[in-house]
Amino acid sequence: MQIKAGLFGGTFNPVHLAHLRMAEEVREAFGLDKIYFIPAANPPHKTDKDLVPARDRYEMLQAAISENPGFEISDAELRRPGRSYTIDTVNQVFAMLPEGARCFLIMGLDAFVEIDTWKDYHRLFDTIEVIVISRPQGRDTKSGAGSKSRPAPADPAEKMAEVIFNRISAGYEYDPAARRFQHPEKQAVYWFEATALDISASRIRSLAAQGKSIRYLVPGAAERYIYQKGLYK
Repeated sequence: MQIKAGLFGGTFNPVHLAHLRMAEEVREAFGLDKIYFIPAANPPHKTDKDLVPARDRYEMLQAAISENPGFEISDAELRRPGRSYTIDTVNQVFAMLPEGARCFLIMGLDAFVEIDTWKDYHRLFDTIEVIVISRPQGRDTKSGAGSKSRPAPADPAEKMAEVIFNRISAGYEYDPAARRFQHPEKQAVYWFEATALDISASRIRSLAAQGKSIRYLVPGAAERYIYQKGLYK
């Protein structure tokens, strides 16, 4: 049986409920057997002075997802020296999974629009299918509008289209019914609308630094870990 897995990377500084709810919705919508959470050890695009050690972020995340059998954590980037480049992680995970496994790289729209700043980003689209997450848009937009080659101007995938056609390959075509960009030689790129939970890691860090409650913003296990370790003080 073919394994279907999602790869969800990030700093998780800290992991919060919006991360987990989004991952659960993606897992269910795409019929994934597992979502692998991959905390970045040395992220090339992050210079946060309050980025806590990778091992703490790993342990906190592991505790937060322990009760969901559809979630698993990977220490791939913690075990690899140097910068945590996504293309290297993708290749590493593929090598660990059974042959024929189908993998999806999960990322937010804000990261996707800056994809051309990533190391060897073109190789990603030769290697792995991509799921791009965004918040719900106005409901007056019909998802079926537009042609198969370009989305209609009001389509929620408009930003993605600009990036894909101009920076990745003009050979992609957009299927609005499937919310999928497809290419005869490259991997598909999907657009997925997740529940909008207005929670940010920076806000959580700020509250923790002020000694204020972060309850109901992070999983209980993550909250306990933050307090026990005195993180973000």
